[in-house]
Amino acid sequence: MACAACGATAAPQVAAAELPEAASSEAAGRPTSTRPSGPRRPPFHAMAKPAGPDCNLACSYCFYREKEQLYPAGTVHRMSDEVLESYVRQYLAAHDGDTVEFAWQGGEPTLLGLGFFQRVVALQTRYANGRQVTNALQTNGVLLDSQWGDFLAANRFLVGLSIDGPPEVHDRHRIDRGGRPSFALVDRGLRVLRDAGVLFNTLTVVTRQSAEHGALVYQFLREEGSGFLQFIPIVERRAVASNANGLTLVGPQDHPRARVTGWSVDPSGYGRFLNEVFDRWVRTDVGRVFLQPVDIALGAWLGQPAGLCTAAETCGRAVVVEHNGDVYSCDHFVYPACRLGNLLEQPLVELVASPAQQRFGAAKRDALPQYCRACTYLFACHGGCPKHRILRTPAGEPGLNYLCAGYRAFYGHLAPYLDAMAGLLRAGRPAAEIMPCVDQLVPSSPPDANTGGRNAPCPCGSGRKRKRCCGR
Repeated sequence: MACAACGATAAPQVAAAELPEAASSEAAGRPTSTRPSGPRRPPFHAMAKPAGPDCNLACSYCFYREKEQLYPAGTVHRMSDEVLESYVRQYLAAHDGDTVEFAWQGGEPTLLGLGFFQRVVALQTRYANGRQVTNALQTNGVLLDSQWGDFLAANRFLVGLSIDGPPEVHDRHRIDRGGRPSFALVDRGLRVLRDAGVLFNTLTVVTRQSAEHGALVYQFLREEGSGFLQFIPIVERRAVASNANGLTLVGPQDHPRARVTGWSVDPSGYGRFLNEVFDRWVRTDVGRVFLQPVDIALGAWLGQPAGLCTAAETCGRAVVVEHNGDVYSCDHFVYPACRLGNLLEQPLVELVASPAQQRFGAAKRDALPQYCRACTYLFACHGGCPKHRILRTPAGEPGLNYLCAGYRAFYGHLAPYLDAMAGLLRAGRPAAEIMPCVDQLVPSSPPDANTGGRNAPCPCGSGRKRKRCCGR
């Protein structure tokens, strides 16, 4: 699939100055005014899944494939013209700005074929009322060919390509339904994008196994021409038995006896992976290659609003629209309890503003344990994604993020570099000026006030001392 492991946090992105201009197409009819009148509404983001959980790959770490259990057996998950038109019209009407950004994901959205996305662009032109429209498409690249390349380039789609690294890393988990490796097919799709001049970035899932190869993965993606790299940690828990809906991969509040899967990244391993990637990047590629986790952290150092929902104080402004019009609170929370409604039955803007969604978004802040509230790096991560809050703090509070140790290692390692880059930017100088001075900066990661030092219990929840666990 496009890699549902990325969730709403990984819609294809580039630096703000590199966003494509409006998609263009022949008008499908007379432009219809849909711009709302009255007070401006808070913006929100929707990730549309026109093929639902359907995919032509069978990645072993994918959490979205089993979402087909939420729909009648044997159902072919395809977005109808009725749902598509209603979604495009409502989404445009819900946004006041001069540019409206659409995101298409899956499953694998290219399963619907070029004709579907030609209708997408035509409908956007019809209902945009002269505003600019951008499209981001997350794909595994398997079905891309020259026709796709020409269309995506002509309509200025930003494409996120799911690729986990060189063949020996990528093919460990990203396989087709026959169990065969997918790297050659994905790499062919990448060449299609490059040859057609499509603006693209890469989305790389970090597993327990791939976390040991940070430098290798970074060098590969850089050589493949990716200018913007997203790294998504995979963290899933599997219940002993499926629940009433047939789901075995459970949410943070479900099945206390569920166990973290063997492919889920180790917290300290995730920190090492990010640090290894950063150490390669900061010496040669600042200003030329963009690393999403570093961009987000640097923004926090500069006091800017979080550029990613996982790092924001609250969430709830990024919903999922399924193929049949069902709207869920978040890509990581497509569970029956988080279904907000259906946009054919209730306006999309009302679903996003519903009390249930407001509670969902505020819980990210309100349920944060005191251990996190006292953390030096609270301003940078705000407890991370609620999906990953499955541990208890050393004091026994629930709600500690599984990746806490990795985040601490990452922010601690980056702190002197981010201080320097933030200072350069505040002085009106490019952050790239840090590169000649890198070796003069000595990373330090002193214990935070709430870690208790190296003899304190490790925050990852292992029960071992910090110095014997993630503190190593």
